[in-house]
Amino acid sequence: MKFEDLNLHPTLLKAVKDQNYINPTAIQAQAIPLILKDNDVLGTAQTGTGKTAAFALPILHHLINEKTNNKTKIRALVVTPTRELAIQIGENFTDYAKYNNIKNTVIFGGVKQGTQTNALSNGVDVLVATPGRLLDLMGQGFISLNDIGYFVLDEADRMLDMGFINDIKKLLEKLPKNRQSLFFSATMPNSILTLSNTILRNPKKIAVHQVSTTAETIQQSIYYTNKSDKKDLLFHILKNNDINQILVFSRTKHGADRIVRNLQKNNIEAAAIHGDKSQNQRQRALQSFKDYNIRVLVATDIAARGIDIDKLSYVLNYDIPNEPETYVHRIGRCGRAGEKGVSISICEPEENVYAKDIEKLIKQKIAAVQHHPFPQTEKPMNAQQKKESEKEKNRKKQEFFANRNKNRNSGKANPRNNRR
Repeated sequence: MKFEDLNLHPTLLKAVKDQNYINPTAIQAQAIPLILKDNDVLGTAQTGTGKTAAFALPILHHLINEKTNNKTKIRALVVTPTRELAIQIGENFTDYAKYNNIKNTVIFGGVKQGTQTNALSNGVDVLVATPGRLLDLMGQGFISLNDIGYFVLDEADRMLDMGFINDIKKLLEKLPKNRQSLFFSATMPNSILTLSNTILRNPKKIAVHQVSTTAETIQQSIYYTNKSDKKDLLFHILKNNDINQILVFSRTKHGADRIVRNLQKNNIEAAAIHGDKSQNQRQRALQSFKDYNIRVLVATDIAARGIDIDKLSYVLNYDIPNEPETYVHRIGRCGRAGEKGVSISICEPEENVYAKDIEKLIKQKIAAVQHHPFPQTEKPMNAQQKKESEKEKNRKKQEFFANRNKNRNSGKANPRNNRR
């Protein structure tokens, strides 16, 4: 099948040709005809298989064919969990609508709203938004959802994971009952199915792969090591000169910053993106990575959602996620659109159980690297050992702060120290 077989508007076919799209992906081939026939759709597909085009192209087709001269009314709404993903979706809509007069804009938090409200005042057909900023501007009277004919919830599972369920419910109360609704996600847990039943009208369900499986084009491997050796093992892996660009996942923001500091100390160009970084900082880091000005981009899961980098070949899990579905999302950042990818995981003893959960979910064994300089020699702690370990950590922390305060007080009492 080719895009020409999907009966899309000629301007859209011309635009996708500019993007070098020839054959639609499985999710596109199944979803586009259903959306063109005004069906609600519940779609599941691996990350990187073209879900955005699967909903953007048919929505644009509908908008082009609708007769309207009122450019102040928003006709399509796409809601997504992160700024990066919203920006990516907005760019895709711009690319696809380049030969017609359908306008879109993107709104998200973390930046001043002036530019966004100005764009809204000038009129847009398609609005791509994160939930918080959307509700905020609705409350200020900048946005009305009364004329929405097409509603898309993208990465729906992440919405629930990130605590957006109440925001989604508020939005649903404001949306017209007579609309076409589309849900797309890489995974479809029971919580999403329950939510979809309250929103979608007799939806057509699409699952172009076994739910929560990983792409066959991604080669997966895992290094079992000790927690104290993770840093050195990462340096060892990065000695491979074939890895000219790699996305590294950290469980926490502080962990991401620490990894970057350690890499920079070893003259490896790196930057971090996470929720404590401003939007400008995140965009600069992402652009530097795309331009190959830095070799390593370290990200938390929330910040990484929406990262779309052409030809990204390597992803590394510095911390094994405790939710196996998160692993599917992470490694889906590489090997996109049929390209080959490599996923590397570093597993400390306490994460062994997470690795087993992942293998159970994806129904395959991840190849363990047997010969490397930092093998796992420690055993996972039992509940009592964990309790004792936490107790010892707290004792050392209290001791550290007590000694620091003692030294500070002694320094103040010594006039000679004060003159220094």
